[in-house]
Amino acid sequence: MRSVTGRIHSVESFGTLDGPGIRYVLFLQGCPLRCLYCHNPDTWHRERGREIRSEEAVADIVRYRRFLTNGGVTLSGGEPLMQPDFAASVLEGCREQGLHTALDTSGAVPLLSCRGAVEQADLLLLDIKAADDALFRRLTGRGMENTLELLDYCENVGKPVWIRHVLVPGLTMEDGQLHRLGRRLQPYACIQRVEVLPFHKMGEYKWKELGEPYTLEKTEPPSPEEAEKARALLREYGLEVH
Repeated sequence: MRSVTGRIHSVESFGTLDGPGIRYVLFLQGCPLRCLYCHNPDTWHRERGREIRSEEAVADIVRYRRFLTNGGVTLSGGEPLMQPDFAASVLEGCREQGLHTALDTSGAVPLLSCRGAVEQADLLLLDIKAADDALFRRLTGRGMENTLELLDYCENVGKPVWIRHVLVPGLTMEDGQLHRLGRRLQPYACIQRVEVLPFHKMGEYKWKELGEPYTLEKTEPPSPEEAEKARALLREYGLEVH
């Protein structure tokens, strides 16, 4: 592996929500999107965070190897593909150590600039913000063309993908939007599962600390019944939904 300098936000050494098994989750700094429901707005700016060399990151990960036997390593963020060379180097080092690797990404970075990192991942956790471009732009401030390009690439090369989708009342929770999402995802053989993640406001305080306007202050999280209804709707399209 090449030695590359990157900037990280934090680490979670015993993660259970970011891929199969127990994961070491490395949160990288920087994100091009400004999602209305982001719970880590403190990761937006790439120049913040702690500087570290890729071999240092891998050395720390290896310390936890015995806990990761049935899991592995996930790079998250922010958007880990904002630092493609650093991400690729860390993932390569982890693969050399025999660890399963995953990228938790929105796909917001053009594939041309991050293909090397994508190739080093055994699994992509791809966050599809919305089923159509208009709502995608409303939620994130950018279009969905890069996300779809990444999903198409994974389909072409046979790379496994877990889709993640945040369920936001009044936005992505509408039946029409969920049907559009089901139709969009249905043709892809690379998609192994779809994770429906109910919207929450646990990061709202960070927006206030950063002086950023939080527009979903009056939006309540979906009930368990509403979340299960959304999952059932998506299952109508033959998807493995959790």
